[in-house]
Amino acid sequence: MDRLWDSLMEMARIGATPEGGNNRPALSALDGEARALLARWGQEIGLTLSVDRLGNMALRREGRDSARKPVLVGSHLDTQPTGGKFDGPYGVLAGLEILRALHESGTVTEAPIVLVNWTSEEGCRFSPSMIGAAGAMGVLSEAEVLGRRAIDDGERYGDALARTGWAGTADPAALRDAAAYFEAHIEQGPTLEAEGYDLGIVTGGFATERAMVSVHGKDSHAGTTPMEMRQDALLAAAEMMVAAERILLTRAPEGRCTVNRVIVEPGADGVVPGGARFAMDYRHPSTETLHALWAAAEEEWSAIAARRRVAVSRETYWAFPRVEFDASLAARLRAAATRHGAKQRDMLSGAGHDAYHAASRMPAVMLFIPCHGGISHHPTESISREWAEIGLRVLAEAVIETANSKRPTA
Repeated sequence: MDRLWDSLMEMARIGATPEGGNNRPALSALDGEARALLARWGQEIGLTLSVDRLGNMALRREGRDSARKPVLVGSHLDTQPTGGKFDGPYGVLAGLEILRALHESGTVTEAPIVLVNWTSEEGCRFSPSMIGAAGAMGVLSEAEVLGRRAIDDGERYGDALARTGWAGTADPAALRDAAAYFEAHIEQGPTLEAEGYDLGIVTGGFATERAMVSVHGKDSHAGTTPMEMRQDALLAAAEMMVAAERILLTRAPEGRCTVNRVIVEPGADGVVPGGARFAMDYRHPSTETLHALWAAAEEEWSAIAARRRVAVSRETYWAFPRVEFDASLAARLRAAATRHGAKQRDMLSGAGHDAYHAASRMPAVMLFIPCHGGISHHPTESISREWAEIGLRVLAEAVIETANSKRPTA
């Protein structure tokens, strides 16, 4: 257990921020350093590294029967600009620790086990989130992923791979040919800690749709244009954002509504904004309710646009229905948790994860450990050693059992 914690702390030194968190965006030089460290750790225990054309890293430990489909375990090493030490790296390094323990004990599983570090899970540089997994699982085409432009500086995804030295040659689609996928992660919410649970068995994830909403008005002079004659796109957009939140709170408060980017045009002093765009997502456990929320929002936005004499449009750029994880893999985690005396509960994930895309191609499941105060995507994100340890023990038992089973999901 000390080694897992020490590995987490060593990884956290790459891209460390003065506030105690991490700034290690996908396909930055710092992300490249983190990848190199993982590759070195894998090499030390004889893992075979393969990097695909989207930069996804696969570190393989052979099983007794190399013809059997492998069991995948992993997560991601990239972080948000104001990220913490554990969101993503916990799942990668817990998977590494399983393989270290097998190596030291000389244990050979029946099927191979592959540790995966997915590229660009966070989506803070290359949108949408989970783009490396999306490309590997065929949700997006390889060309679509490689052509994406970074939000911060416009760099192409494919060029960033080449610049950082992580443009591999393996076929991303090879990762689809697996028996199962396990992902351990911090909860990123307050439920487990608040209710006194050690672990969450994740049975599925919220349906999600993220869209860019564009409002088109007319630029005009801030000093000479009377208020009643303005076509202020920003004020209209502000009304629309508030309306979207109100719709969710009154109709489906168990869902989520977030505006995470606002672009104002022309964004100049002395000018009434003629253009405004905002990136917004709705999330809900029900796909049908999610669609109803968007329909209600668009109806109200049209009324706001008419009153303010602007036009509004919506372009969805990231969406997936409710995700259902494999019931038999969840049962395997549940049984392992019981054997280890861990207090557990089933739960859904409101956040998106690489496991969502993996679940479209193979049996997949997630395991959550608590995080203090439910804080994540923030430098103060933290976990306890005890939570990290019980998560590792339960994950290891389920992964190894699956690799040794003739019917991985039976």
